[in-house]
Amino acid sequence: MGTAKRRRVKQQSYYDYSMLILVIFIVAFGLVMVYSASSFTAQTKEKYNYDAAFFLKKQASAALIGIFCMLAVSKYDYRRIIKPIPFVGITKATAMYILAVILQIAVLFIGQEINGAKRWLRIGISFQPSEITKIAVILFTSYIIYRAPGAMNKLSGVIRVFIFMAVPIGLVAIENMSTAIVIGIIMVGICYVSSKKKRYYWCSVPVIVAIGAMYIVFGEAFRMERFQIWLHVETHERGQQILQGLYAIASGGMFGTGLGQSMQKLGFIPEAYNDMIFAIICEELGLFGAIVVVVLFLMLIWRIFLVAVNAPDLYGALICVGVMIHIAIQVILNICVVTNSIPSTGVPLPFISYGGTSITILLAEMGLVLSVSNRIGS
Repeated sequence: MGTAKRRRVKQQSYYDYSMLILVIFIVAFGLVMVYSASSFTAQTKEKYNYDAAFFLKKQASAALIGIFCMLAVSKYDYRRIIKPIPFVGITKATAMYILAVILQIAVLFIGQEINGAKRWLRIGISFQPSEITKIAVILFTSYIIYRAPGAMNKLSGVIRVFIFMAVPIGLVAIENMSTAIVIGIIMVGICYVSSKKKRYYWCSVPVIVAIGAMYIVFGEAFRMERFQIWLHVETHERGQQILQGLYAIASGGMFGTGLGQSMQKLGFIPEAYNDMIFAIICEELGLFGAIVVVVLFLMLIWRIFLVAVNAPDLYGALICVGVMIHIAIQVILNICVVTNSIPSTGVPLPFISYGGTSITILLAEMGLVLSVSNRIGS
């Protein structure tokens, strides 16, 4: 009995250092690229105090907070998320869902507008509630399915999840359709993995495509314009950002022009440190650097997948699936946009693109995956 107890303690204290080191390496690489892509803009504009490291300092601060959150969350037993909060009676997963909805409603009324988009709240610091909504949807969708996994084999069970998630996703869609699409894919992906009857999802694909096409054609004019830019990027008057990104990719060649030597970041690509940072990676590090970045993400996704299939319970597995889909879909969408494979969506490259809220929440999500891995075998 004593030996079994010691073995159980050893299993519970296991820490996935491989995943931790991989995440920190990607974050560190992202900081280097943010500095490279932003230094020219920062040192030439008064609003950034002519400080070449302005964006690096802000991103590094967010990354440090995120790493602290990741380590703290990794030590927290994720199974407590579905335990009722004392004197309140609801689970922490439900509380996260409610908080996300409240924050999204707050954005509609008191949101901070930046570059013509109202997506931020300022409560001491500015942050994007939509990033919090992503982790809330992962936790709450996984909780709903965990409570009644058999229901996902019936259409009524799938509809039930969709009804719950329609509220936060709908609120995000009012502010940012691209982020709403990402959250929707995360939710559908979790449902798909947990269901034995996949035909509901495959049969819905034509319907979703038709609705999307109608939305582009009859919706807001700028969405149709994005579609036109995608089709005619060489000639469209507003296709310069994507076109300059393609120039950056082409000029990088096999091994790139050298770290810090990009020409397109010198004002040709607006805010190159944001969604278009992959183009700068391709220009400075070449095809070789781009492949390395993709391989790093594939390694990370594979590590998360291994944790998911070995998770001690369904809830832990679904959390990992949600995080894995979140990272994978953003990598795919970002690279496809930069290479003009799909119309522009405004989705950042995980851990690498500039964005304090994004990197902090992503690292907190990785903490959840580490928490699940720490309980394998317990």
